[in-house]
Amino acid sequence: MFYRTTIVSESTPNSGVASGGLPPFVLHPLRRGERGAPLSAVDHAWLRMDDPANLMHIHGVLVVEGEVDRERGAAILGGRLRQIPRFHQRVAIGPEGPVWVEDSEFDLAHHIVDEELPEPGGDRELARAIAVHLSRPFDRRWPLWEFRFLRGYRGRDTVVFARIHHAIGDGVALMVVLLAMTDLAAGGPALVETPTTTEAPSGNPFLEILQSRGAAAFEVARAAAERWLPETFRLMVAPVEAYGRIHPVVRGIGATAALGRLVGRARDPKSPFKGELGVEKRVAWTEATTVEEIKAAARRLGCSLNDLLNTAMAGGLRRYLARAGEPPESLAFRCAMPVNLRPLEEMAALGNRFGLVFLSLPVGVADPLRRLEEIRRRSMALRSSAEPLVVLGLLGLAGRLPEAGQRLLVKIFGSKATAVFTNVPGPGQTIWFAGKPIRDIYFWVPQAGRLGLGVSIFSYDGQVRMGVGTDAVLVPDPGRIVDGYHAELDELLRRAARA
Repeated sequence: MFYRTTIVSESTPNSGVASGGLPPFVLHPLRRGERGAPLSAVDHAWLRMDDPANLMHIHGVLVVEGEVDRERGAAILGGRLRQIPRFHQRVAIGPEGPVWVEDSEFDLAHHIVDEELPEPGGDRELARAIAVHLSRPFDRRWPLWEFRFLRGYRGRDTVVFARIHHAIGDGVALMVVLLAMTDLAAGGPALVETPTTTEAPSGNPFLEILQSRGAAAFEVARAAAERWLPETFRLMVAPVEAYGRIHPVVRGIGATAALGRLVGRARDPKSPFKGELGVEKRVAWTEATTVEEIKAAARRLGCSLNDLLNTAMAGGLRRYLARAGEPPESLAFRCAMPVNLRPLEEMAALGNRFGLVFLSLPVGVADPLRRLEEIRRRSMALRSSAEPLVVLGLLGLAGRLPEAGQRLLVKIFGSKATAVFTNVPGPGQTIWFAGKPIRDIYFWVPQAGRLGLGVSIFSYDGQVRMGVGTDAVLVPDPGRIVDGYHAELDELLRRAARA
């Protein structure tokens, strides 16, 4: 297997621009005396998917009420991230391939940055600032993450903007990391009640889950975190348990059939959402809607919360297309949707342990209720699919192939979808950072397979938002998709009220 190994001279850490004009995607060799642990094949695949036009970074936002003291905020992030090994390790090239190695020159100042938003510091300025960083690769001499304090949001609030490479972990794992940086009470970590055990908890159950402190400490942390994130625990545990109940022979037959369906699927149709990508990206996000309002409407319409939200977003995409003429009723394209396959007790290892299902979105259907019924029916059919297991296996294969082989595999399966849709339920109550309440949380998912559209659902403190990320060449104005989503959601809520 061939790996590019280039040594570069000093440049600004994490600037994404190596001095001498060298690309930032090179892997740097181990330094004298260093030893490392090999990347898993799947994590290696995500690392190699980086491309100037499509970086494999997960981006998340915590909107914190008021001004966050930099020293206190940096101390919290630094102190907690130091307890998670992957966050003080860099990727290097060893004799047998890429490895995680302790960064002997680790400096927190490389990874925690202050930035003032331009006045007046509204949503437009925040979206522009975030979009700039979506196009900025990490310098691989350093650990692949960054937190930025974006100050002056709406005049007084602070946005804690996290940028983390997908090679470190998948969306569920990194959501747990993000929650490990927060507090469950205003005055600091709410201590976890512990039974008779000598394993003293740190106070944040999510941080405890990311540490290997023994079975007793893990069970205490699990019970505490489950009280705070019941919906997220359902997301984490249900798919793993469901696949575990399937007999290995049946699972093998299902995986073989799923592989055949994946390979045999036709390419997604051409649309303004699919095509050659540029470097610049755009972001937008919806207004918050109460979770109870969405759940009540979903009950009336006989569907899940996800079905209703995905129907509204598909309608928003339809409205975007209709600017150039009414799309045909038969128009549909697929979104790739992550499914967690990692047992909770293995969360401390981070990395990527998820598969994908491919949901066909009937974007050509004008009537919201007909579109909802189609999405509900298609979603139900995917619940017992072995596709996630097959995709995880293919990602592992991609990471072991020569780089040209991985590119071909990603291209083949990238042609089968147009967008990435993901949903991560968050805490149902207020959490805190540096002694201040967090008002909002939302995020943007990377578009693997050189896709140009990503939609991310996140619920927090009784509200739900959707983040929309697009390629600026294909969709320079994702705010129009958001406007269409709200119009469609309002119509679905009106229909539900009459049901």
